[in-house]
Amino acid sequence: MPSWRLAAFYAAYFASLGALLPFWALYLSHLGFTPPQIGQVIAVQMLTKILAPNLWAWIADRRQQHLAMVRMGSLLAALSFSLVFVVQSFVPMLMVVTLFSFFWNAVLPQFETITMNQLGDKGHRYSQIRLWGSAGFVLMALMLGVLVDRYHISILPNVLFLLFCAIYVASLMVARPKRIPLSHSHTSIGPILRRPEVIAFLLVNLLIQMAHGPYYTFYTIYLESTGYRGDLIGVLWSLGVIAEIVIFLLMPRWMLKWGIRRILLWSLWLSAVRWLLIGFGVQSLPLLLGAQILHAVSFGTCHAVAISFIHHYFVGPTQSRGQALYSSMGFGLGGVAGALYSGYAWERLGASETFFIAAIAVLLALAITWKYIFVNTDRSYIPTVYPPSQ
Repeated sequence: MPSWRLAAFYAAYFASLGALLPFWALYLSHLGFTPPQIGQVIAVQMLTKILAPNLWAWIADRRQQHLAMVRMGSLLAALSFSLVFVVQSFVPMLMVVTLFSFFWNAVLPQFETITMNQLGDKGHRYSQIRLWGSAGFVLMALMLGVLVDRYHISILPNVLFLLFCAIYVASLMVARPKRIPLSHSHTSIGPILRRPEVIAFLLVNLLIQMAHGPYYTFYTIYLESTGYRGDLIGVLWSLGVIAEIVIFLLMPRWMLKWGIRRILLWSLWLSAVRWLLIGFGVQSLPLLLGAQILHAVSFGTCHAVAISFIHHYFVGPTQSRGQALYSSMGFGLGGVAGALYSGYAWERLGASETFFIAAIAVLLALAITWKYIFVNTDRSYIPTVYPPSQ
């Protein structure tokens, strides 16, 4: 399968995220939603990541139809999102977001499995394909920042609907991957989940994503209330993802040189610095620029490490469920916790205090990593389709 087809899907998928993450909360604020209501809508969007990826992964593993599930989920996500055009009040919006997110959030973990299987023993090249998703995010955040300034935030649903349709079209271009041997199709993941380092790693990723809660939910609103224009807000979001692209290019070499543990420890230290810079340095553009560059570690290196870790432990027919578990525990449960706490903390404590809590969360993740996660200390692991059992 040509790598450009995989890259095209990532570009379309993350372009939709480049519209959704920076501007969705601003659109909800435009509709008159309060900070707790915005937090609840974002939380519901994250909540579906707990159930949907695992349910779809279970079906895909049993039927050996990962690509078919990606295509069906992409199509149903686009169709269900179209209901946004006819709702504007809080409860109907919650219902539409729940339906749309159930399909949209199930797609990416399945596609990660397809990508890693296609790469085979070149799994360390994952970052070089995934970076096209980051490029899609950057371009969309920049363009939409200008469009919002020129027109209005009310154009957002139209842009998102077109992007969700593009995801479906991109999925049609992907060739059917090789099947995992059926004789292994009912392998249990229970023994893997009982390993202390796996439990610790899932908890660490939950805390990492929880810490991103105020950033994903209120960063744009925070900047706009401080006086930043829409185009500059788009630039700041894009800078973070450009830094992420650079780190994805470097990660294959870094994984060989330093290994999972050392990269993760440094990433968590710098993540805490990032949240403090945003929380207490919003009036200073240079500090905000520095904080956005640190997105390379608060998300980029942490995500690349997580993909390799999951691929290392969840082998063969358990890969899809491993990716789904990572998504549901981190982006799902962690995202829900982050969106909910940030919504209420933002209103009751203030912006700086909310980001301070985020810094505490990643420092807790750092302590857990230091004590429990020692995988890859020999720096020799490069993910393959079927790595040896530990």
